[in-house]
Amino acid sequence: MKKIEAIIKPFKLDDVREALSDIGITGMTVSEVKGFGRQKGHTELYRGAEYMVDFLPKVKLEIIVADEQVEQCVDAIIDTAQSGKIGDGKIFVYDVERVIRIRTGEENEDAI
Repeated sequence: MKKIEAIIKPFKLDDVREALSDIGITGMTVSEVKGFGRQKGHTELYRGAEYMVDFLPKVKLEIIVADEQVEQCVDAIIDTAQSGKIGDGKIFVYDVERVIRIRTGEENEDAI
C-alpha cells in the first residue's frame, strides 16, 4: 500500500476529486495548508502599503491506495491539477506498512 500526498491549487480540488472518483478512489483526507516553493509568494497592496505574502494557500490531499492503483492515481492528479504554470504543486508517494479500520478491525486493503 502507498500513501499519496498531493499539494495542489485550491481551485483544482473539485476537478481532482472528480477524476479520482472516476477511477474508483473512494476516500481521501483534504486539508487547507499554506506554503511556498519556487513560486515564492507575491506582493499585495493593503491600505496603501505593499507587503509580501510568503505563504500561499494550497490544498493537501492524502490518499491511501493499493500498490497497483498508484500510477493511475498519480496520473489522474497530474492530468487535472496541471496548468503548466509555476505553483501547480507536488505529489509525494510513501510506503504504508499497515492500515486498520477502527470500527471493524479490518486491516490493510480491506480497511481502505
